[in-house]
Amino acid sequence: MAAPPATSSAAANSSCARLPSAPLRRAPAAVSFPSRSRPAGLAAHAGPSRRLDVSAAAAAGHQKLMGSLTSNEGLRFGVVVARFNEVVTNLLLQGALETFERYSVKAENITVVSVPGSFEVPITAQKLGKSGKFDAILCIGAVIRGDTTHYDAVANSAASGVLNAGLSAGTPCIFGVLTCEDMDQALNRAGGKAGNKGAEAALTAIEMASLFRHHLG
Repeated sequence: MAAPPATSSAAANSSCARLPSAPLRRAPAAVSFPSRSRPAGLAAHAGPSRRLDVSAAAAAGHQKLMGSLTSNEGLRFGVVVARFNEVVTNLLLQGALETFERYSVKAENITVVSVPGSFEVPITAQKLGKSGKFDAILCIGAVIRGDTTHYDAVANSAASGVLNAGLSAGTPCIFGVLTCEDMDQALNRAGGKAGNKGAEAALTAIEMASLFRHHLG
């Protein structure tokens, strides 16, 4: 018997139902927006760092105000020192007075007021500041942690109190109150290996007094 004629693959494929081809989707036309040139001032500061150099700003005509450690002629200072933890506060006071002398602040322009503890420092500083007799008030004390929460109450009150005293009086009140975990920490910051924070606070007082007297008065 003769074999049936072979059908070509094309013929076989033609007998299959064809699925209607999906219409091609056209890609959306690109929309372009007009570019806007950046102002020259912004372009000059473009880049990862946008910090403004203070010296360059001053050279460009901006006014730069800063207190001086040498222009202190006639500046007057009040120093409020707490007697509690006197072994520490006496060293802080000594460092402050030596710094005033080193920067040519006359002794007659310094008034030292002694108060019982650091809690009493802010109200005294405020009173001195409001008197109008002083260009800056330096606040000295030492609060050392004990077995109770008394430390937290006094330390927080002293810090916020000195800040509020300055804001209320309109006179710089410099925070020179140590808040330490133990006596060793305090002594290290009262002339020991960590320096003398009383001396550092005196430097801040001189600069702030100069700033207020010569620029912000």
